[in-house]
Amino acid sequence: MPVTLTDRYVGAAMRTVPERQRADLATELRASIDDQVDARVAAGEDAAAAERAVLTGLGDPDALAAGYTDRPLHLIGPKYYLTWWRLLKLLLWIVIPSAAFAVALGQTLAGAPFGAIVGSTIGITITAGVHLCFWVTLVFAFIEYWEGRTGEQTAVTEWSLDDLPEPRENSVGFIEMVVGIAWLFIVAGFVLWDHFLGFVPGATISFLDPGLWPWWIGALFVVMAVSATFSVIVYAVGRWTYPLAATNAVLAVIVAVPALWLLSQDRLINPAFWDAVLDEAGADVPGILNVIFGFVIAGIAVWSIIDGFLKARRAAQV
Repeated sequence: MPVTLTDRYVGAAMRTVPERQRADLATELRASIDDQVDARVAAGEDAAAAERAVLTGLGDPDALAAGYTDRPLHLIGPKYYLTWWRLLKLLLWIVIPSAAFAVALGQTLAGAPFGAIVGSTIGITITAGVHLCFWVTLVFAFIEYWEGRTGEQTAVTEWSLDDLPEPRENSVGFIEMVVGIAWLFIVAGFVLWDHFLGFVPGATISFLDPGLWPWWIGALFVVMAVSATFSVIVYAVGRWTYPLAATNAVLAVIVAVPALWLLSQDRLINPAFWDAVLDEAGADVPGILNVIFGFVIAGIAVWSIIDGFLKARRAAQV
């Protein structure tokens, strides 16, 4: 059944409504929309045009939801509050993690002690967040002030039906499960190829430290088998839940923490591999690459954990 504009509007309006009120308010809103559309159609208006006119008249669905739940839209002012809030959230999601990653990586490469790395990262992250909130808010405050003084319309656009979000698929599809399991097979193939054939032309030199065999690699294969089973379970359940997200987080930690410990002990990557591929690039290059690999491992684990909980949250809102 095709998704209509009304479906998209009701879905967008219910995103910020408490779950206990969501079903009743969605039914009430849909009934109101249908009644207004039917009245326009009975008056001779085209059904599609009537639907667009009714939804446009209702305005921004987030503003409508705020009215349903008596949630005030203050600070910047009702006209630009939602635009300010959406932009600020987007920038915080982008700028804060990027600043934290860049500072931590730079301090680590500079050889700073762990305490200095943590302190610098927290300090710069808080400073970046404060500056971001201040300057974004100041810009919107100036926009409202300028409009009030001159009466001119700014470049900040009004909400329209074209801003309605596309419906998101919250169920876990077969393709997603297959891709997840296929990725595990690719990693397993990389590990086996690396051990038996290596990645250095003309020499059987592995990228991973040979000392990882058989126990560390055996444990990795066990975790990968558990991860494949987990993918099947998520598919069988049909959607992400908070317990599944927590399980996914545990699996990510089980992989990332030992890998980072081995990397810190120079036991993850084969030193002979660097000697073979870097030639006389310098003694500092392997250390720098190890730091970068460590941040990549940690970043993948953190993103996997966050992504699992975000999927569970979206599924819970349906």
